[in-house]
Amino acid sequence: MEVTNGLRGFRESPQASARPSSRLARMAFVALLAVQPALAQSPGDYPAKPVRVIVGQAPGGGNDIQTRLFAQKLSEGFGRSFVVENRTGAGSVVSYRTVATATPDGYTLLAVTGGFTIAPSVHANLGYDPVKDLAPISLVVQSPFLLLTHPALPVRTVKELLGLAKARPGTLAYASAGQGSSTHLAFALFTTLARIDVIHVPYKGIGPALIDTMSGQVQMLVGNVLSSLQYAKSGKLRALAVTTAQRSPAVPALPTLAEAGVPGYETSTWHAWFAPAGTARPIVDKLNAELAKAAKAPDVISRLSPDGAQPIGSTPEELRQFIVTDIARWRKVVKDAGIKLE
Repeated sequence: MEVTNGLRGFRESPQASARPSSRLARMAFVALLAVQPALAQSPGDYPAKPVRVIVGQAPGGGNDIQTRLFAQKLSEGFGRSFVVENRTGAGSVVSYRTVATATPDGYTLLAVTGGFTIAPSVHANLGYDPVKDLAPISLVVQSPFLLLTHPALPVRTVKELLGLAKARPGTLAYASAGQGSSTHLAFALFTTLARIDVIHVPYKGIGPALIDTMSGQVQMLVGNVLSSLQYAKSGKLRALAVTTAQRSPAVPALPTLAEAGVPGYETSTWHAWFAPAGTARPIVDKLNAELAKAAKAPDVISRLSPDGAQPIGSTPEELRQFIVTDIARWRKVVKDAGIKLE
């Protein structure tokens, strides 16, 4: 019988009659190939390859320091590399968006600090939803900020700093890790409650901000205790107060800002890990368990505690509630400080 579907001269043969079953076999083979990657990366096998951990700050900052510490512990625990990648830009929003839109397979994670809950208040178009588009893994660490000045600034107490700022309105400048960063909002809260007029100079990360403050390009900043305490101890910066409600065991002689003349002031920084929304819960649970184990490791505690940082660990649900509450808190601070949306 002639077959006239565009192939002239072709005649049906015994081989042609077997084509339907061959077609089915090929389809089954293609389907198997498609399934194999998913099987190879199933939650039970996770992680089967190196994992990227995205950080929105430049190297040398508190979040970068903590991320590398915990990434090393996860590399040891899982036997796979957890590679830290610094993605700065737009007050760390670039890093948040990168992970929020990544494939939810557990191989792209996000390590954040307090700027994560500030971003929704200072950026009009995030490109992601911080609650819906990211899966909480664990709140890992909490620690105080320090209020720091250049040693040449003629102040040794918070009250002296307030007196100088009020005598010279609009002339003193403070550095931050970037517009909308946790260091920016921590200082903005200070200026609002203290009613002083100072200039904000944003940098791409706390590392560059610290360098310019130590060189005298700017006069002051609020810095994460992990990244800035060493400079206060060496005399390159002068620490005036801690930002938490209680004094820090790392620097017990330093008063809190509330004690030192700014009633009602209280904030801290923190460190947490996320995955893209839709990441399999068994993968999230494996990461949560390993992070909790790392937070209790003696070498992690001995590294963080002298700097006033407290390793804690949390459930994913506890971190989600913390995030929702903190976003609402910073919305009020941004409104009260008159900070404009970008």
